[in-house]
Amino acid sequence: MDITIQKIALSIMCLTVFSVSTFTSAAPIQPCSQAPILVAQKQVGQASYFAESCKQSWDSQNIQMRFAYSQDIPEWAFKRAATHFLKKNIPDFNEKSVLNRITQLYKPVKNGDLYTLNYVHSSQTLTLSLNQKTLGQIQNDQANQYFKIWLGSQPFNAKLKQQLLN
Repeated sequence: MDITIQKIALSIMCLTVFSVSTFTSAAPIQPCSQAPILVAQKQVGQASYFAESCKQSWDSQNIQMRFAYSQDIPEWAFKRAATHFLKKNIPDFNEKSVLNRITQLYKPVKNGDLYTLNYVHSSQTLTLSLNQKTLGQIQNDQANQYFKIWLGSQPFNAKLKQQLLN
């Protein structure tokens, strides 16, 4: 019985090490800032920004944004807002853009839900997760442009952008 327990423990340790080493193959990120998410003057959640270097430009490094929601938000609202701000911030953006594959993954959220967008610069991979469950990812040289929804020249909320990047 002791040998069986040791084998199980060893298997779990190997899986844990493999999972951690796979995730940490990219340079580590650190928390940079957070700010309230406001929609029509009402706080609906909290956004957090993480980067390799908080002082470096967001578009040339590994970054992550987390969105913790305190209100219910329907799926269509995410999709409509994402499409609107991608069109405003990316020249020649259209329905055939690879970025739409991320937009189409959005699900409705309720109080306590957490969306995470993670970008790995070396592999040009953008991953969308809801409550730590991966919904999907894209690998493309334009993948990090998705963050222009919040960090572009015409963002979802200029104050949110300023608070996250300063």
